[in-house]
Amino acid sequence: MRGRSLKGVQDLFSAASDPDSDEDDDVVAPRRTRERQPLAVRMRPRGVEEIVGQQHLLKDGSPLRVLSGSQAGPTGPSSVILWGPPGTGKTTIAHVIARAGGRRFVELSAITAGVKDVRKVMDDALTHRDLHGTTTVLFLDEIHRFTKAQQDALLPGVENRWVVLVAATTENPSFSVVSPLLSRSLLLTLRSLTDDDITGLLRRAVEDPRGLDGSVTVDDDAMEHLVRLAGGDARRALTSLEAAAGVAFAEAVEGSGTVQRTEDDGPVVVTLGHAEQALDKASVRYDRAGDGHYDVASALIKSIRGSDVDAALHYLARMVEAGEDPRFIARRLVISASEDVGMADPTALQTAVAAAQAVQLIGMPEGRIVLAEAVVHLATAPKSNAAYVGIDAAIADIRAGKGQSVPAHLRDAHYPGARQLGHGRGYRYSHDAPHGVAAQQYAPDDLVGREYYQPTDRGAEREITTRVDRLRQILRGGR
Repeated sequence: MRGRSLKGVQDLFSAASDPDSDEDDDVVAPRRTRERQPLAVRMRPRGVEEIVGQQHLLKDGSPLRVLSGSQAGPTGPSSVILWGPPGTGKTTIAHVIARAGGRRFVELSAITAGVKDVRKVMDDALTHRDLHGTTTVLFLDEIHRFTKAQQDALLPGVENRWVVLVAATTENPSFSVVSPLLSRSLLLTLRSLTDDDITGLLRRAVEDPRGLDGSVTVDDDAMEHLVRLAGGDARRALTSLEAAAGVAFAEAVEGSGTVQRTEDDGPVVVTLGHAEQALDKASVRYDRAGDGHYDVASALIKSIRGSDVDAALHYLARMVEAGEDPRFIARRLVISASEDVGMADPTALQTAVAAAQAVQLIGMPEGRIVLAEAVVHLATAPKSNAAYVGIDAAIADIRAGKGQSVPAHLRDAHYPGARQLGHGRGYRYSHDAPHGVAAQQYAPDDLVGREYYQPTDRGAEREITTRVDRLRQILRGGR
């Protein structure tokens, strides 16, 4: 950084690489007078080899490689629908496809564009194809917001390949895209980026001349914080890095009392404090692969078991803010509903299962509301582990070798010869008995009278206790 001023360094954060320029894309030119672009735009991949994640779509011979022009295919380029969470590279893939030779890129937003805009793109595409031999790549963001009529307007251009449509959506195309368009397009499903994907992207942005060009280094705590808050969103990660680097440079210049940093000063170090200040969000000490993960999860479940709804919500918030997988939280709540609430409130399990399904359906951040509802229900519900204790006691007897053969009258009598063996003989059909309960032996001989389930006097089990006692009395020949 020989004699680089603060303004010169800040240009690294905001100067763009013009995709239409004849200059080398690998060189950042801060002095260019064009409009500055954010780091996330500057770091947009120029080819499939720079795409982060989505390796399941990048295998040799895959449609994406053919569409991008990196490999030859048997037919011309097809239109595609990209379905995936925000920040997984849908816009990026569209730009990579458009960079292939003989193509031009046109972008429409389903929020603002109408049928007239779509038809104009089609007309222009025909003109460019006939006059210049150029293929138009039409990127349509949020296609699920298009009405049926607007989507129908795309069909002629897609079917006749006047355009290569790259449509992006965060919603299931089976419900949000008309069938004729679906049948004429390839559906590519993008996956959320992993922490390793985001880490690699940020490290590349730090070093790449299009990015921060080695003007900063990011310490481990700051990197972990940026990755965690990104939540698998590449755009959010790069925006956060850019903001944190800006804070670090501002602090470095203020501390030195000069706007000049020389080569001897070395790169500015982006710390956790810079990241927290830039994002206005404190770091949550939580290691998703270590003790923090298990300690906080344990505290959440024990707070629910202890009926402290406020503490339970606190630990839920810590897990959510730390970027814990909401599916992991939901699974723990389903277990807690069975283990700790049990039959004292049978609806608790229904709530927990519904929460798990809802989180899977809507994702985050809205999923936090669903999880909070389940936590509140479980924490405030009456508690019973009687079913849990009962099944473990039954398993213990099995492992101890108890439980002789099934009584003959309970055995299957439907196959030929079963009756001759005495199977089913003497069995009483419960629905023909008074109260629908037939008094007969159900347990193996050596476990007659063994009582595994001991209901409590809490919640719904208070009534179950009376019913279980009465049922046992009838089954054992009492009145």
